[in-house]
Formats: sequence, structure tokens, C-alpha cells
Amino acid sequence: MARPAFVVTEAMCERVRYLSGLGVPQEELAKIIGCCPKTLRKRFRDELDRGAAEANASVAGYLFNSAKAGNVAAQIFWLKTRAHWREGSPNPISDTKAAPSSSVVLVLPDNGRDPELTQVLRNAQNKYFDRKPRRQPS
Repeated sequence: MARPAFVVTEAMCERVRYLSGLGVPQEELAKIIGCCPKTLRKRFRDELDRGAAEANASVAGYLFNSAKAGNVAAQIFWLKTRAHWREGSPNPISDTKAAPSSSVVLVLPDNGRDPELTQVLRNAQNKYFDRKPRRQPS
């Protein structure tokens, strides 16, 4: 006797989208829905993708609002991941004012960004490195 066909309902679609947005692994999600992972991926591909994308967009919005509200950690994270700013050795041609005793320098390019924000980030960097013990060269 053949297995009955798997029937997709609107309620299942919403649940898959919601749970995938929460980050539930597909194997677990398949158990919740009552199918195998392969069927889940075949029948709910759009819901799996859309749920994860909506969750990422929601969290990115909260992060962005937190960074705009003055959360320095959120600002630094945003700039490193979205604006591709980085920590590391500065380019000696472009940054001649770097402190020689600093082992790590956050490179803040002047791209016409808000000078007050740049100053806040520089102050946060200085405060961070002032309280962190410096490693002595071996």
C-alpha cells in the first residue's frame, strides 16, 4: 500500500516560515511538521528562505536603531560588517598620526561621514585601549 501524499496547508506554510526565522534546524522542523527533511525542502523552499530573510531583516533593524541611539558596540559591529571597516595595521601613507605605542588601530577613513560620529568612535577606541593591558614584546 502506497503512502498517502503529503498535503501542504496554509497553516503549515506560516509555521515553517515562522520556525525557520527562529533558526530551528530543518531536521527538527521536519519532525514538527510531520515529514522528512527532503520533503520539507521540496515543498516549503520559499517559506524556509523567506523566514530566515525576514528574521535577519528584523534583527538588522534593531541593531541599526541601537547603533543610531549611541550603542558603541553596535556601531563598531555595524561598521565592521556592513561598511567593511577593519582593525589592523594602518596604511603608513594614509595614517601618519597613529600612536606608535598602539598595537591595534581602528582605521577610520574620512569618506565625508559625520565628523561627530568619527570622533565618538575614536574616543571609544582610545577608552578601550587605555583600559586594556598592553602586551610587552618578547
